Amino acid sequence: MTSAIDLHGAPHVARYLETNGEDGYHWRNGTTVLVLFTTGRRSGEPRTNALIFRPWGDAYLVIASKGGADSPPAWFLNLSDDPEVEVQVKDRRIPVRARVATPEEKPEMWRTMVEAWPDYDDYQASTDREIPVVVLEPR
Repeated sequence: MTSAIDLHGAPHVARYLETNGEDGYHWRNGTTVLVLFTTGRRSGEPRTNALIFRPWGDAYLVIASKGGADSPPAWFLNLSDDPEVEVQVKDRRIPVRARVATPEEKPEMWRTMVEAWPDYDDYQASTDREIPVVVLEPR
């Protein structure tokens, strides 16, 4: 069986949920992953995404990078329509409210996320879009 370290997208999410994060929480290069549950802004269908994260006090930080693409990831657009979502961290399902980090907060939060995944700096350099740090605060 393939480890979740080798998985992306839906297969990673499926393995994470099947194992309550036992396989999937720890990912590449020492990163940790949560699962974000949103609702499609057009379809109304449930959506899930495995995202690299770091804790920030009681909240969680994720980056809406889409690998440095000029458009944001669909999950970020879904959050913009409905910020009341859930995350799963290991076996804990947590209701959260999503918001974009303020300009004052972002530099320190960005540094924290780049420590987790250095490619974020390269992603930002490859696009004119300002890549947001998303703060997921328990509600």
